[in-house]
Amino acid sequence: MKIALIGYGKMGKMIEQIALSRGHEIVCIIDIDNQQDFESEAFASADVAIEFTTPTTAYANYLKAWKAGVKIVSGSTGWMKEHAEDVKKACLEEGKTLFWASNYSIGVAIFSAVNKYLATIMNQFEQYDVKEVETHHIHKLDHPSGTGITLAEQIVERLDRKKDWTMGFLQNPDGTVEGTDQVAADMLPISSIRRDEVPGIHTISYDSEADMITITHDAHSRKGFALGAVLAAEYTAKHQGLLSTDDLFKF
Repeated sequence: MKIALIGYGKMGKMIEQIALSRGHEIVCIIDIDNQQDFESEAFASADVAIEFTTPTTAYANYLKAWKAGVKIVSGSTGWMKEHAEDVKKACLEEGKTLFWASNYSIGVAIFSAVNKYLATIMNQFEQYDVKEVETHHIHKLDHPSGTGITLAEQIVERLDRKKDWTMGFLQNPDGTVEGTDQVAADMLPISSIRRDEVPGIHTISYDSEADMITITHDAHSRKGFALGAVLAAEYTAKHQGLLSTDDLFKF
């Protein structure tokens, strides 16, 4: 399979290593200093482009890739609030293809399945209140994390007593704290911690007067994310439309 990379930071380099180890060819690498290569023959020859950039550049990258006739696998977050409807229309009505996930880790896919099942059970037990905390490295620009939002949305969909999620507290890299996780009873707070070089920790807690039930996914490195992105690219090369990890992993 021919793969183009959009974004060549730590994730891009790790994806490159894993893709090559699985026998794929990297035909084009686009970063901030060679945006003109979106219009190159090398980029257009790719079966799939894997995109890990920033909330402010992701959607524009999708448009450039689609213009070149290239399918996209993207792990960029923070763009959906502004462009979700545009992307859905492009994929569902205009024949474009995007595989998007807030997290490509196989472990997170399993954790997500557990999260949905636990929320379904906990809908019967109103004495438990639920909160979420996500922890990431200090370079992460958006908060809450895309994975944190996805997990929260799964819970809200299954808990009748929760109307929506909201931002809880934010602990900055310097240790200062903004906001609070003490929110309205019908809201689910997602609190964010930014420290060190943490790849990603997501914790869901159901607390009652009697006890607490907690589930956590703790990534040791970005390797799991990179492998998942390459697996998604292999899947996307043979499929089209708006795709997600629910299509890739059947739990």
